[in-house]
Amino acid sequence: MATFVMQALGCDVGAINTVHFSELLFFSVPLFSRHGLHLRRDIELCDDNNPFVLPSIANPESARSPLLSLHNPSPIPFDMSIGLTITLCSYSKGNHTGYRQFKGRRTPAAEIRELYDGLRQSYLTDFDVLLSGYSPSAEVVDAVGTIARDLRYRAAVRPGGFFWVLDPVMGDQGRLYVSQDIVPAYKQLIKEADLILPNQFEAELLSGVTISSLSGVANAVRALHVIHGTRHVVVTSVRVGDSASPTAEGSDERGAALTVVGSTRRQDGSARLFKVEVPVLECYFSGTGDMFAALMVARLREACAQMNLLDRPSWMPDDDVEAVDLPLARATEKVLNSMHMILEKTMAARNEEMAKFGSSPGASVGGLEGQGETEGEGKRRALAESKAAEVRVVRNAKDLVYPEERYKVQPIEV
Repeated sequence: MATFVMQALGCDVGAINTVHFSELLFFSVPLFSRHGLHLRRDIELCDDNNPFVLPSIANPESARSPLLSLHNPSPIPFDMSIGLTITLCSYSKGNHTGYRQFKGRRTPAAEIRELYDGLRQSYLTDFDVLLSGYSPSAEVVDAVGTIARDLRYRAAVRPGGFFWVLDPVMGDQGRLYVSQDIVPAYKQLIKEADLILPNQFEAELLSGVTISSLSGVANAVRALHVIHGTRHVVVTSVRVGDSASPTAEGSDERGAALTVVGSTRRQDGSARLFKVEVPVLECYFSGTGDMFAALMVARLREACAQMNLLDRPSWMPDDDVEAVDLPLARATEKVLNSMHMILEKTMAARNEEMAKFGSSPGASVGGLEGQGETEGEGKRRALAESKAAEVRVVRNAKDLVYPEERYKVQPIEV
């Protein structure tokens, strides 16, 4: 997913980390090969009704800025929607983990290092941005850190010439789904990244701060700024008791909200905290973390370019820029508006598909061969629900580029 998203928004991408086979509609060019993904920067897509050409949102130079992506396999290669080429792969699966069963293999750290050495030998290391996500072992985390340091060293003569976005994927909702030794490996690494994207649970692990309220999130972000020196932080998927959001546009009624909290530190280490709240959608989606990270890469670069910050280390704005005016805040606002539009449409399509489930003997969602005769109906329904909830990115790609302004960034005063 992450690959399609970034390509739609005008980036050139090389990815070391993912081969995943998903249903990608409306493309007339090959998407996957063992050695990568290649797609032109302006992609012809069609909506359910109207064809359109998806333009690059970035200026011509930044649109061609290469990005190296090391991330978790996603339901849909999202970075492609922003114009990228993938050159290396480290994790291949037949389907994503949302199905709770899959076949494939994790690439070991030694092979990741070898693949990157191949890039270096061919002088293909002129990346401006590194996006790294799921790493299956502490050794892979260390390998990613080695790659990031090498890329930063190579860009040392160009201030702002290298930017590292790190999604420290470790777990969610109080549960680790990686080995315990990955946690200290990430703690050692986050100080070197420019932007980190932990969820609520991961922010607790990295900061040592328990989060049960919005003030807890703020304290965790402050700890990441002060203790680890992290320059930009966005905490995703925050659900605390003091979060609420309008249930409908223009409505005063408040409902359950998902809050995203971010900050860019000042020179003295103090935080500039902001939040964006969006209504909770009662549907389980896979790949939204990759979707968020990919959109953030493109939108943050766009916002920093507009403020002439791309030649500054870590793209840091002046200390007098208020929280809601930060490039990170502007990017977060656009990212969440795009995501919510696409996820709403996905949920509607999912509900429509599931209404057909079981309407005839052996019926299945989207033409998947029914296996009710050999497997329990509960498992079959769960698999059908996962398939029906595949995020409809490609057919709604224009929402990536032209999001409606539904949800606004707000300052946090705690």
